[in-house]
Amino acid sequence: MRLSTLLLALGLSLAAAATAKPLVYCADASPEGFDPGRWDSSSTANATRQIFEGLLRFERGGTRLEPELAESWTLSPDARSLTLKLRAGVQFHERPGFRPSRTLNADDVLFSFQRFLDPKHPYNQALPVVYTYPQSLGLDRQIEGIDRLGELEVRFRLRKPNVVFPTYLAMPFAGIHSVEYATQVLKAGRPQALNNEPVGTGPYRFRRYVKDEVLRLEPHPGHWGQARRAEQLIFAIAREPNVRVQKLLAGECHITSPLRDVDVATVMKRPDVAQLHQIQALNISYLAFNLKRPLFQDRRVREALDIAVDRDAVFRALFPRGDATQAVNAMPPAIPGWNPQLRNEFDPARAKHLLAEAGHPNGFAIELWALPVARPTNPNGQLMAQLIQQDWARIGVRATIRTFEWGEYLKRANKGEHDIYMSGWSGDTGDADDFLAPNLSCASSKGGVKFCNPAFDALLERARESRDEAERVRLYQEANALFKRERPWITMAHSTIYIAARKDVKGFKMAPNGGVEFEGVVRE
Repeated sequence: MRLSTLLLALGLSLAAAATAKPLVYCADASPEGFDPGRWDSSSTANATRQIFEGLLRFERGGTRLEPELAESWTLSPDARSLTLKLRAGVQFHERPGFRPSRTLNADDVLFSFQRFLDPKHPYNQALPVVYTYPQSLGLDRQIEGIDRLGELEVRFRLRKPNVVFPTYLAMPFAGIHSVEYATQVLKAGRPQALNNEPVGTGPYRFRRYVKDEVLRLEPHPGHWGQARRAEQLIFAIAREPNVRVQKLLAGECHITSPLRDVDVATVMKRPDVAQLHQIQALNISYLAFNLKRPLFQDRRVREALDIAVDRDAVFRALFPRGDATQAVNAMPPAIPGWNPQLRNEFDPARAKHLLAEAGHPNGFAIELWALPVARPTNPNGQLMAQLIQQDWARIGVRATIRTFEWGEYLKRANKGEHDIYMSGWSGDTGDADDFLAPNLSCASSKGGVKFCNPAFDALLERARESRDEAERVRLYQEANALFKRERPWITMAHSTIYIAARKDVKGFKMAPNGGVEFEGVVRE
């Protein structure tokens, strides 16, 4: 490089550093942890995706696959082998007590994924944990092996064809760890450090975290990317939606987590202060039955509770702007494979008849868990629960509403302590597999709590194996019809997502699922 060019580049770099400002994101909940393989909530993914990178990624604002830590990838013609060439010179983060001695290589990839496949892996022996999303996908049954083809080349071998497998490598759970760091903390008897003191390759590195208060990140000085970064990235955790809006308008934060319907008008009144980003998101909210309970193993009971819900009344109360749509399938209409023949129903009289048929003419008592955090598809879990409680009372079902702190709510639901609980999902890929497999396949059902239907699983398998898009659409439509017949969920809403930012924030793009990434996002 010529000296003049070098000096110019150095000058630009110093100028950028001098003008960088802190960026504060008002988050709606605390991350559950920082090992991305262990968690699947959107609040956690928003934090970990700043710290960790995957082999592949989705384009900013879209669902098209792009290279990230892998420069290229090749799926074999039979869709049973995926080969990836890694990017050279990728540096891991430094942190107190750890300075990496080398850059990313194939060993880091093998470590990151073999944890998901082998319960006897040394890390799993030291700290047995549940890898929520990999387990829900059944990765241990899908992947036959991972080969180290060279310092910067790996190959995934699959037991069956899977045309959507490359998309898994771009999901938040697939962030790549440093095996060097993992080995160090294992030797020190501190395996939990991978979750509490994370080391990744992302544009920001972990600095400090106080649960329910703040997460502080700082720029990774050795990051391979060229996009600008803030001087600091701060997650200010504020669980109350109106508090987040007020902090934005007061300049205490610069971007907020998604707004509720009722908050959009407040922000729109201040165009001098804030800008509004919106997207018709790939999301769904629903009520899930605990299918381990004998009561809910009778499909007639599930159908009765479904058709007793007056969704029109719920939507008038929770979505006054009219930007949400009622969910009918297990995924939004924008996803290929959505079945247009399916319908929701509101018929309390038939619901009572179904309960009587099932042996419950006088109803029964159950618990309904209300979502403790505001989500675009469920902006007020308590209000939704109260409205549904009233609907069920009309058919003799007595529902007691319970809720917990967000982390406790997720933990208890995963253990199957609920009768019926509110949940939701946001898709990354734009493919039906991303909605159906992690939530409704047998692999996702621990101990029979969730839906497990061999015929449904067979449809997903056939769709994964096919390169014929028309056939895949037909198979997913059939899967949605089976889902609607069995009703493991009471489907509720798909929503538009609104994220507000201060006027001086530049470079922000919403992901189709409403997620946030802050590389290239700065204040000017």
